[in-house]
Amino acid sequence: MQSTTLQIAAAVLFGLALLHTFAAKWFETLAHRHPRHSGLFHILGEVEVVFGLWAFVLIVVMAVLGSGAEALAYAESRQYTEPLFVFVVMVVAASRPVLELVRQLLTGLARVLPLPTPLAMAWLGLALVPLMGSLITEPAAMTLAALILAPLVFRQGLPEWLKYAALGVLFVNVSVGGTLTSYAAPPVLMVASVWSWDSAFMARTFGWRACIAVLLNASVVVFLLRTHLKTTAAAKPLAAQPVPVLVSLIHLAFLAGVVLFAHHPVVFIGLFLFFIGYTQAYERHQNPLILKEGLLVGFFLAGLVVLGGMQQWWLQPIVSSLAPTALFFGALGLTALTDNAALTYLGSLIEGISDPAKYMLVAGAVAGGGLTVIANAPNPAGVALLRKGFNDESIGALGLLAGAALPTVVAAILFLL
Repeated sequence: MQSTTLQIAAAVLFGLALLHTFAAKWFETLAHRHPRHSGLFHILGEVEVVFGLWAFVLIVVMAVLGSGAEALAYAESRQYTEPLFVFVVMVVAASRPVLELVRQLLTGLARVLPLPTPLAMAWLGLALVPLMGSLITEPAAMTLAALILAPLVFRQGLPEWLKYAALGVLFVNVSVGGTLTSYAAPPVLMVASVWSWDSAFMARTFGWRACIAVLLNASVVVFLLRTHLKTTAAAKPLAAQPVPVLVSLIHLAFLAGVVLFAHHPVVFIGLFLFFIGYTQAYERHQNPLILKEGLLVGFFLAGLVVLGGMQQWWLQPIVSSLAPTALFFGALGLTALTDNAALTYLGSLIEGISDPAKYMLVAGAVAGGGLTVIANAPNPAGVALLRKGFNDESIGALGLLAGAALPTVVAAILFLL
């Protein structure tokens, strides 16, 4: 497909958006240095705002180069189910009854492990919860893991490099931990029906490798954190008043319904509206819902959908021209520049792609899912919930890249075996 002026402009804007994500922490520093314009710099420093902002610029450019009608038609032609789902599942999974139930489960398991409770909780949050993503979807697992780990690991007082190491492990583990089933990881979901990959196939092909990678990564980073967590008090319950079992079960039912109808926004948005009403009716059992964080993440992903939709002209030739092993490393590298689900979607469009190439494409895409904020759909959720524990309340792109490097290598080695 020949590059048109609009396609080149879209690629340039996509590149500027990537540079903006790397500069987000710098904008937060400017906000502290220049209080007079701190509001503007804080907005520019919000990673979740970046792609939504540049997507708006793209629509304006499309209107200028073409027409307003064409720009609106393009924006309305995009598929926004994933951003909507991530927003809804974040809010439901982070509700107090669900979070307390998961916390109680992890606390019970932590007491069985031959480790100090804070260490055991951190290990479970970095290992077990990401693997749970294969059942409850990766965005829900990211939300629960972030909220459980925030008071333990992502807090002031810990060395910044250790927090980035833990963040890299969390992002990589969530990305590979959702590959035990065919519906939980966005990059797998894009190809599962096209290539007839069911959950049994995923478990025997990807699952055992993913489990080993997740356990190794979590164990290494918790070993590094051991001296900082031994004296840390375990995460306290969200409130002294226990949540009735029936309320917790109702919240779990809402979460299960949202996950079950993840590809039908008409249904899960309706369930979400009922959920909002239920939390208002039984407000005494709730904490404030994370609506702001969820909306920011949804805005980020929607912007990525709009900007990413114009990158197929240069991405697909790269994906289709690589041999299987080269495709693995190409997908792993490209995942740092674009959403891994977008890469596997492009792969699903290639006619006659071989079985080894299919495996290598998906393996590379999920292995590289922790390298950047945009690499995997749940990553912006983790950033939104954990950034307050970092200096300047901002997560640097280079810090995340460095923290995710080693766990990415571990995952890559296992997927290449």
